[in-house]
Amino acid sequence: MRAELLRYLKEQVPRIFCLKKESSPQEEEEIMQSRLLYPLECFLFGEDPQEGLEKLKQGSTSSQLCGRVFKEGETVYSCRDCAIDPTCVLCMDCFQDSVHKSHRYKMHASSGGGFCDCGDVEAWKIGPYCSKHDPGAATDECTLEPELYERAEKLFRILLRYVTDFLVWEENFELSPELQPQTKDNAYYCVLYNDEHHSYDHVIYTLQRSVNCDQAEAQTHTALIDKEGRRAVKRATLRSCQQAKDLIMSNSEHISLQPLRVEILHSSVMAHQTFALRLGSWFQKIIGYSAGFRQAFCQVALEPNPDSDRPCLISRLMLHDARMYKGARKIVHELIFCSMLMETEFKRLFAIEFTKHYKQLQKDFINDDHEKSISITALSVQIFTVPTLARHLIEEGNVIKVIVDTVMELLREHLDDSNRFFFLGYNSDKFSRIQVIFHDLRYILISKPSLWTDELRKQFLEGFKVFLSLLKCMQGMEEVKRQFGQHIAVEPEWEAGFSLQIQLRHILAMFQDWCSSDDDILLLAFRECHKVLMQCNNQPFLREAVDYYMCKHILHVRPYKVSQDPVSIHLPISRLLAGLYVLLCRTGAGDRLHDPNYDYIQMAELPLRCVVLAAQVSAEMWRRNGLSLVSQVYYYQDVKCRDEMYDKDILMLQIAASKMDANHFLMLILLRFELFDYFNGSCSSKDQDELIQWNRLTEEMLYLLIVIVGERYVPGISHVTKEDVTMREVIHLLCIEPMAHSSLVKGLPENESHETGLETVITKVATFKKPGVSGHGLYEVKKERLEEFNPFFYHYSRSQHSKAEESQKKRRTQEGNDKALRPPLPPAFCTHFASIVRLLCCDIIIHILRRVLQRAAEERTTHWTEAMIQRALHLIGQALLEEKTQLEDSTVEEVTFDFSLKARMFLLLSKIKAVPSLEAQKDMIKWVLQMFEIVKCLREKSCPTASMSVETKPEESAQDKEKAERKRKAEAAKLHRQKIMAQMSAMQKNFIESNKMLYDNMPESGTQGEPVASIGPHRGSTPAEREVLTCILCQEEQEVVAQAPAMVLTACVQRSTVLTQCRGKIPNTETYPLLMPPELAVGTHTGSCGHVMHATCWQKYFEAVQNTTRNRLHAELIFDLENGEYLCPLCKSLCNTVVPLIPLEQLTFNYENAELIGQHLTMPRWIQVLSRWYNKRHYLCKGQPDFRSILSYGVQEPRKFSESISEMLVVCATTVHRVGLQTVPNELCPRVPLMAWNTCAFTIQAIENILQEEDKPLFGSLQNRQVRCYRLIHQVVSCHLQCPFSCKLLSSLFSVLLPIMSRKTTPSLLEVDFFHLLVGLVLSIPSLYQEEAVDLQPSAVSSAYNHLHILHLVTMAHMLQVLLISTGTKSENNWAIWSLYMFLILIFICQNASRICIWYSYNQGIEPFLRCAALFFSCLTGVHPPEELFNTAGMEALCSYLALPSNVFHLFQEHRDTVHPLLQRWCENAAVTKILKGKVQTVRYPRRRNRLIDLPEDYSVLLNQASHFQCPKSTDDERKHPTLCLFCGAMLCSQSSCCLSQVDGEDVGACTAHAATCGAGVGMFLRIRECEIVLRASKTRGSTYPAPYLDDYGETDPHLVRGNPLHLCPERYRKLNQLWQQHCILEEIARSLEVVNVMFAFEWQML
Repeated sequence: MRAELLRYLKEQVPRIFCLKKESSPQEEEEIMQSRLLYPLECFLFGEDPQEGLEKLKQGSTSSQLCGRVFKEGETVYSCRDCAIDPTCVLCMDCFQDSVHKSHRYKMHASSGGGFCDCGDVEAWKIGPYCSKHDPGAATDECTLEPELYERAEKLFRILLRYVTDFLVWEENFELSPELQPQTKDNAYYCVLYNDEHHSYDHVIYTLQRSVNCDQAEAQTHTALIDKEGRRAVKRATLRSCQQAKDLIMSNSEHISLQPLRVEILHSSVMAHQTFALRLGSWFQKIIGYSAGFRQAFCQVALEPNPDSDRPCLISRLMLHDARMYKGARKIVHELIFCSMLMETEFKRLFAIEFTKHYKQLQKDFINDDHEKSISITALSVQIFTVPTLARHLIEEGNVIKVIVDTVMELLREHLDDSNRFFFLGYNSDKFSRIQVIFHDLRYILISKPSLWTDELRKQFLEGFKVFLSLLKCMQGMEEVKRQFGQHIAVEPEWEAGFSLQIQLRHILAMFQDWCSSDDDILLLAFRECHKVLMQCNNQPFLREAVDYYMCKHILHVRPYKVSQDPVSIHLPISRLLAGLYVLLCRTGAGDRLHDPNYDYIQMAELPLRCVVLAAQVSAEMWRRNGLSLVSQVYYYQDVKCRDEMYDKDILMLQIAASKMDANHFLMLILLRFELFDYFNGSCSSKDQDELIQWNRLTEEMLYLLIVIVGERYVPGISHVTKEDVTMREVIHLLCIEPMAHSSLVKGLPENESHETGLETVITKVATFKKPGVSGHGLYEVKKERLEEFNPFFYHYSRSQHSKAEESQKKRRTQEGNDKALRPPLPPAFCTHFASIVRLLCCDIIIHILRRVLQRAAEERTTHWTEAMIQRALHLIGQALLEEKTQLEDSTVEEVTFDFSLKARMFLLLSKIKAVPSLEAQKDMIKWVLQMFEIVKCLREKSCPTASMSVETKPEESAQDKEKAERKRKAEAAKLHRQKIMAQMSAMQKNFIESNKMLYDNMPESGTQGEPVASIGPHRGSTPAEREVLTCILCQEEQEVVAQAPAMVLTACVQRSTVLTQCRGKIPNTETYPLLMPPELAVGTHTGSCGHVMHATCWQKYFEAVQNTTRNRLHAELIFDLENGEYLCPLCKSLCNTVVPLIPLEQLTFNYENAELIGQHLTMPRWIQVLSRWYNKRHYLCKGQPDFRSILSYGVQEPRKFSESISEMLVVCATTVHRVGLQTVPNELCPRVPLMAWNTCAFTIQAIENILQEEDKPLFGSLQNRQVRCYRLIHQVVSCHLQCPFSCKLLSSLFSVLLPIMSRKTTPSLLEVDFFHLLVGLVLSIPSLYQEEAVDLQPSAVSSAYNHLHILHLVTMAHMLQVLLISTGTKSENNWAIWSLYMFLILIFICQNASRICIWYSYNQGIEPFLRCAALFFSCLTGVHPPEELFNTAGMEALCSYLALPSNVFHLFQEHRDTVHPLLQRWCENAAVTKILKGKVQTVRYPRRRNRLIDLPEDYSVLLNQASHFQCPKSTDDERKHPTLCLFCGAMLCSQSSCCLSQVDGEDVGACTAHAATCGAGVGMFLRIRECEIVLRASKTRGSTYPAPYLDDYGETDPHLVRGNPLHLCPERYRKLNQLWQQHCILEEIARSLEVVNVMFAFEWQML
C-alpha cells in the first residue's frame, strides 16, 4: 500500500504544485482536493467522505477540552481566584460562558503558541469547564469501528512519515528513490528564507537589485517571507537561480554583516514539500472529526521506529524544528496541540519524549534566531505546568536535573578559574535565550506536592543538589574591589549577573516552598545547603584571627576590611540557607537541628560584608568605582531583588544575632563597618572627608541595628502572617504619599503567580478616593493605622525615607501633635529569635549610644550629624518600648532586660535637648525622657496606670499651648479678611459713583412698552464698547479701533463632520454645492484659543517659526508650515490663520424713521424691488422703473478700515477658502465669500449643538474665547470686501425662495440648509447697494428691514420644509391642490396652535434654526439679548428677540397673499416629488444630534467583538489590530498590509482612509487590543489618548499591561465626546506631540 500511494503522489504532486504557469491559490486548492485529498479520504472512510463523516458525527460528541490555539495578540483570560497558576488561561468564548467571568480575572494579549485550558481539571480549582465543554452535556468517548481505526492507522503512518521526511528533507536537488521522477526537468527555484537580522526595507532593496522585480512585487515577496518563513523569488534554470542566489547574498551582505539565507530547490522537491505542508493542515482537519482519529494519529506519531535507531516521528520533527522555516514550524506545533496535548495518556508519553530531548532542543533554540513563540521549546509551558505530569517527570526523568544541567552546560563557557561565573564580553542575545530556560524550572515547581513519595523525595533532592551546584557558581561571582586614587577606566559588566538573579528570584522561593511542605526534605535541604556553603572558597580571609577588646569583652575573629579586600554582592547560597533556617524554625523542625559545627560567625560573615558594601556606597566611599556598583546596590535593595538578596542578608544577621553573644555580635558589626577603633577611642582624625565618612558609616551602622532589632515582620521571625507583612508594606508606602493602585503594586514584591496580595489587605489599611474626569484613583492610609509607621522602615530608599518623614511630621503638626516620630511597638520575636532583644541592653550598645550622644553634647559639629542622633534616639526608644512591654507582661523580678538601669543617659539627653542645631529632634528627646520616667515608675510600681498615659499626659501642656496659639492666629486672620472685604466694598461703591454714566448706558432688555429685537423696526441700539487688549508677544496694550493697526486673534480653520446627517458621504470639493445641503455632509469650522497679538507681531513670529523649525526633528508631525500652521505662542494650540479684531460700530436706532420706511417697504414691495433688480441685471428690461429706488430707503458710506486690517481680512477669508475646499489659495475665486459665509453659519450651528447637547442656555454659557471667536468671525465676514461675484451669489441664493430667480440647477427647498441660506442672504444683501461709481451700503433702518424680510421669508420656507418632510408620501399630481392643502394646514395650525399636539413637534423642528438665528443676529447687530435667553427660556423669548410672532405660524397668516403663490412654486419642484415619494432620503427635523457611538460597559465585550473580527480583505488568521471608529462604529483592520488603500495617490492604512470619508480627515479610534484611543488629524499626524475604560481602582490600562477588568467611565467618555464636538482634536494632537520628544516618527498614514 505504501509503495502504491507514494507512486501516485510521485505522479500527481508535481502536476499540481510548482508549475511553470502558476495557478491561483483557489484553483490550486480545488485541484489538490479533487486529485489528492479526496482519494485519501475515500480510502480512510471506505466510502464517500461526506457519508462517512455523517455516520461519524452521529456517534461522536465534542471534546471536553477546548484546545483552541492562540494567535499572537489574541486576548486571553486568567482567573486570579481559581487558576492553579498564571499560565492557566481561557480563550474569549470559553471565558464568556464560564463562572470565572464574575471572579477576579486578568486579561492580556497572548504571545502566541499556547492553547485554551478549558476542560483541564488540573488547571482550575473550581469551574474547569465552560457551558460548551461541560462533561455533563457531552462526553468525549468515541470508539471507531475496528476496520476504520485500522485504515486510519495505516494511512496516518504512511502520510505522517511522508510529511516528516519532507519537512526534515535536506537534499535540495534530489528526492528519495521512491519519489524520484523518471525524467528530471531543468526547473529550479531560488528560495529566500526569513531571518531576524534583516529588516523589511533591506529585503525589498535586495530583491529589487537581485531578481529584477519592481517595488510592489518585492513588497509582496517580503511580506510572504515574513509570514510563511520562505518564498520562491525566481523560477528558472539551475544556472540562473545560482546567479540570483549569488546576487542576493552579495547585495544583502552590503547592508548587514550576515547575508540572507538563500537556497536552490528543484521544482519536484519544492512541490513535495508544499504538499507535505498541506497534509499537515489536512491532518488537523481529520483528527478534529473524532477522538478515535486523534488517538490513531498519536499512536503513529509516538511509536518507536523498529527498523532503525531513529527516534519516533514526532521526535524527528522536534529535533529538526530549529532548521525548519516558520510556516512548517507552525503546522507542526498546531498538529501537536490538536493531537497529543488533547489526550492525557499521549500527553504523558509526549512529555517523556520532550524531556528526553530537552537539552538538544534548548541548544538548537539558543543557536536559532527566531522568537521563542515559534520554537518547539515553547511547548514546555503546556507540559511542565500540569501538576501530575510535572511530578511524574521528576520521578521518572528527574526533569529538575535535566533543566539545570542544560543551563550549566550552556553557561559553562562563562566560568572562571575559580569555577564562578564571570560574564565579561557575553553575548546578550544568547544570554537572554538561556534565561528563558529558567521559566521551565519555574513551571515544574509551580505546584508543590501535597503528598510526597519516596521516589519523589529522592529525585527532588537530587535535583536540589544540582541546583545548588548552579548557585555555587554564582556565590561570590563578579567580586569588586574599592578603587583608590584614580577612577575606574572601564565599567565592569554587571547586568548579566543581576538578570540571572532576577530569573532565580521566584525559583529560590519555590524551592523553599517545596522544602517546607515536608520536614525531612527541609532538614536535608538545609544540611546540604550548609555543606555547599562551607565548600565555597571565595572571599577568603587573608590574615589569621586576632583578639579585639571593647568594654571588657573579647572577640576572636579574622580581620577583614570591605573597603580594601574583594567583596561580592552575589551570595545565593548564604541567602537560601537563611530562608531554609527560618522555615525550620517556623515549622518546628528547627528543634531537630542540633549540630555544634555550625559557625554562625562564618555564616553571617558574607551577608554582613554585603550590607557594609551597600553602606559604604551610600557613604560615597566607592565613587571611583563608577556607576556600575551604584546600580548593583540599587537593585540589591530594590523591590525586584530584595526579597532574595537584601532581606535574606538581614535575616542571616538576625539568625547570627540570636545565636551569638550580643556583645560579640555588635563588636563584629563595628569591625566590618570599620568603626571599631572609632568607638574604642583609639582613632582620631582632622581630615574632613574622613570625618564625614565616619559619620555616614555611623548612621548606616545605627540604621542596621534598628533594622536587626525592629524588623520582625517575617513569618518565622515573629508570629505574623503573609497578610500582616503585606499590610505593613502598604502602610509604609502610603505614609510617603497617597498612591494609585498600580503604584502600590509596583512597590510590592510579587510571588511566583505575579500576585502581591494587595487586594486582600488594602481595604483594611486604606481608603479609596475615586478619580475625576482625569487622573486616577488614590488610596490614603487610614488614620488608625498611622501608629504602625516606622520612619526607619528597612524597605525605604533614602528619598522615600525623607518624603515619608516630612509627610508624617507635617500631618502631626496639622493634627496639633508634636513632631516626634516614635518607633512603633513591634510584634514579639518567636522563641528561636527571642534573644535578639539582648542587643538593646548589652554593654556595647550602651557604649555606642553614649558615645554618639556625648559627641552631640560636646557640640563638636564635625563629629556628629542630626541623622546620627535621630537614629540613636530611635534605638533608645526601641529599647525602652521593649523594657516597658516586658515589665507590663511580667513581674520585675522576671524581667532581665535592664536597659534603663544601665543606660544612665538622662543628663546627656537633657543636655543635647538644648543644642540649637537639634531643634527638630526636641520633641523626640522629650518623648524619650518621658519613656525613661514611665519605665522607672513601672520598675518602682509607683504609677500602675502610666502605660496608658504615654501618648497623652506628657503632651497635654504642649498641646494646649499650640492650640491656643493656633486659635489666636485664626482670629487675627479672620479680622484681617473682614478688613480687606470692607475696603473692597468701599472701593466698589466709589467706582460706581464715579462711573455712573457707564451704568446708565448699559443696554436693557427692552424699551418702555415694547421688548427690544435684534432686527426690524424695533431693533435695539448697538452700545459703544471700548476694548483695550494686550499683545501676548510684545505685551503692549492697544485699543481696538477700525483705523488703527490690526490686532488679530489666533484661529484654526478645519473641515468638520460633527453635524453630518450622512456620515461617510463627503462631496467632492470640485463639485462643492453653492447651497449647503441639509445633510451638512462636511462643514468648515473656525475656532480659537482666544489669544490676541498685533498683526505685525504675528507676522514676525510666524516667520521666526518657519526659520527655526525647518531643521527640527519631525516638526512636520506637529504642524504643517506649508499650509500656514503654527502653535499659539502662549498655549501651544494649533492654529492656521488669524482673525482681525473689528469693533462693533456704535448705533443709535431711529425708531421714527423706521416706522415711516416700514409703511412703504413691506414684504410684497421688498420682493417686487428684488425682482426688478434681478430683471434689470439679467434681462436689461428698459421698460421697468429704475432700480435705484432701493437706495431711497436709506444708504450710508461703508466703514473704512486700516490697511493692515484689510490685509488680515483677506488672509482670514482665503484660509477658510483654502481649507474648506482643499485647494490652493486664491483670493479672487468667486467661492471665497461663499466659504466665509459658510464657516460663519457652520460655526454657529456647532456652538448651538454643543449648548443643546449640554442643556445650557443660549447666551452666557460659553467660554470667553468661544464668544470672542464666533463674534469676530461674523464681524470679519460682514466686513469682508464685496467681490464682483457677490451680486451673482446673491441672486443664486434668492433663487431658492423667489421663483423669478430660479434656474434649472436651483435646488428645491427640501435640498437646502436654511440657516446657511439665511447667513448668506443677510451677508450678501449689501451688494445690492454697490454701484460702479459709488460704494454704498444700506443704512441701519434699511438693514433692519432687509434682515427682517429675509428672516421671515427663510423662516416660512424652513417651516414648510419641516412640514413637508413630516407629512410623508404624497400621491396626487395636482400641485395646485397640494400647495393649497399645505397652506390650509399652515393656517389651521396658526389658528389652533394651542389645541393640537403637532404644533409642539413642529416647534421642536424649527427651534434649532431660530436658536442659531438668535446667535447670528446677536453677533451681527450687537443688540443685547433679553435676560430670559440667559436662562433656559422657551420659544416666546426667542421669537421676541428675532422680531417673530410668539406663534411663528402667524407669519403665514400675516403674509397670506405673498406666500401663497410662493408656496405653490415651492411645492411643484420635481425634487420634492421624489423626496415625498420616498425615492430619495432626506433629513428629518430636528436633526439627529451626533454623539460618539455607545460603548459597552464591560471592556471584555469589546474584546469579544475583536476576537471574532474577520478582516474583509484577508483570508489568513494572522494577528490583526481591530480598531473601532468612535464616530460611526465601523470595525477596521489597522496597521495591516491587507487593507491598504490609496488616498490622493498615496498608500494609507484602513483607519486613515476611513477618517478621510467619515471625519473629513479627523478621526477618533479605539484600538481594542491595545485599549487606547488614537486621535487622527491628517494622513501624517496623530497621537494616542487614554481610553475611557477604568479598572476598579480608577486607572486606565494601556496595552492591558495590568490586565484588570475594565469598565466604561461615562464622565471620561463624555469628555471625549466634547473633545470631538468642540473641534479640539487637532489642538489635542498638537499639544501631545509638542510635549513628547519624537525621536522615531510613527507612520500614522499606515494606521
